[in-house]
Amino acid sequence: MTTLAEVDALADHAHAGQVDKTGVPYIAHVRAVAAGLEPLGPHLAMAGLLHDVIEDTEWTAERLRAAGIPARVVALVEAVTNHPDTPYEEKLRLITRDPDATLLKIADNAHNSRADRAAALPPAQRERLAAKYRAARAVLWPAADPGDIATILRVVNPGLLAELTGTA
Repeated sequence: MTTLAEVDALADHAHAGQVDKTGVPYIAHVRAVAAGLEPLGPHLAMAGLLHDVIEDTEWTAERLRAAGIPARVVALVEAVTNHPDTPYEEKLRLITRDPDATLLKIADNAHNSRADRAAALPPAQRERLAAKYRAARAVLWPAADPGDIATILRVVNPGLLAELTGTA
């Protein structure tokens, strides 16, 4: 059985040298996503660590399986991986067919929506992404258990809790 620490090491190696839009090492993003998912189970946390590895590195689903990553984890990573021929809105609808993939994408969205990360972006990009992430939450959140969403948000982006409870 592959451990969470082994998956973390794989993700760290796969994303070595990559930075996010704000210049922060990319591994910080996937670790934040995984931290929000860890209370919901090890497979979700592993998927959090690997959620961008197929999209943003040389790793493939086949290579992940060959490395001993559980098939369910690989399936979750594949479910949230962007495909150039699939519009983003359609991708979100497809993700909501799988409750765990939905939670994975919610955690990713929550970290991408953090105000402290957005503050480092140019205003036009910050506004465009904020609108994209809000629209995604309108699709993703109704497909998930509010308690699970709150569990993720408490760790990844507590600032979204008011939006979840309708007190924003």
